[in-house]
Amino acid sequence: MSKPPLIDKYGRQLTYLRLSVTDRCNFRCYYCMPEEGMDFAARQELLSFDELYSLSALFCSLGVNKIRITGGEPFVRAGIIPFLRRLSKIPGLEEITVTSNGSLTSAQIKALQEIGIRKINISLDSLDRDRFFQITRRDRFEDVYASIFQLLNSGFEVKLNCVVAENKNIQDILPFVELTKDYPLAVRFLEEMPFNGSDTFLLPQWSHREIYQHIQSQYSLLEKLQSEPTSTSVNYRVPGYKGTFGVIPSFSRTFCGTCNRIRLGATGELRTCLYGPPALNLRDLVRQGAKIEQLENELRIAVSNREKDGFAAEASVPQTTHASMSVLGG
Repeated sequence: MSKPPLIDKYGRQLTYLRLSVTDRCNFRCYYCMPEEGMDFAARQELLSFDELYSLSALFCSLGVNKIRITGGEPFVRAGIIPFLRRLSKIPGLEEITVTSNGSLTSAQIKALQEIGIRKINISLDSLDRDRFFQITRRDRFEDVYASIFQLLNSGFEVKLNCVVAENKNIQDILPFVELTKDYPLAVRFLEEMPFNGSDTFLLPQWSHREIYQHIQSQYSLLEKLQSEPTSTSVNYRVPGYKGTFGVIPSFSRTFCGTCNRIRLGATGELRTCLYGPPALNLRDLVRQGAKIEQLENELRIAVSNREKDGFAAEASVPQTTHASMSVLGG
């Protein structure tokens, strides 16, 4: 007998789990974490792969049918490929996708193919080597760029996620759009968000409106595409181009009304909204010996208390310092 799905008090069903497997990363992007001083979780504080699997299976028994693997950088955690292989066998799970910084090896790409994972998001904020270095604080542009085309040539659906910020990469916006002329890439431009682990954040000068207007100034004819009801991006195509581009109002939060996401951090923190505080810690419950029924009950309580939107969730956070995105899992 199937269990009732996870539905919040606003009638939104949660079918999409963003699952962070690590808070560590081999890059240091300025908008994700500080250059120095990150206190990464100790190994024993992370959910083990067995715990991640069991909790994922619980979510799937409650109607989750899509899991996105996030971090940090998922591929810096040893054992990630066997875990993904095991995860892919969970009943009810229709799709696994991955978000990466693009520093994948050929062996990892081949393994993803074998598992059946076909969709991957690559975080890439510049097509210029020097700007890439300034943003990531790592000189790995050629490696990332090459992996993108290896993924495309291997049959993956590739999205490029570009966080847009004044004095960082505005000059990259149009070249990203032009990249979709010859390649079936889906570029997504994101408003900057206040999740870099610091207590200072200036409101983004480039909202989704400014980003779109900047693109429209160069491409007067843009075809607006039909999106899934739960999509966070408004998507377009330049007529005749193979790929697409979209704009994600991640700071403006215009998509909250249809949000179907729930987040589980690598240390067990469950968030029903990216902007809100943790609702509970599933790792602690599991290690205290909680049975499946108790975990399910706690999950339902957390979902029932979900805020209406990201602004209400943010207002419920007492501190002014937002956690690093590497901790939140994106």
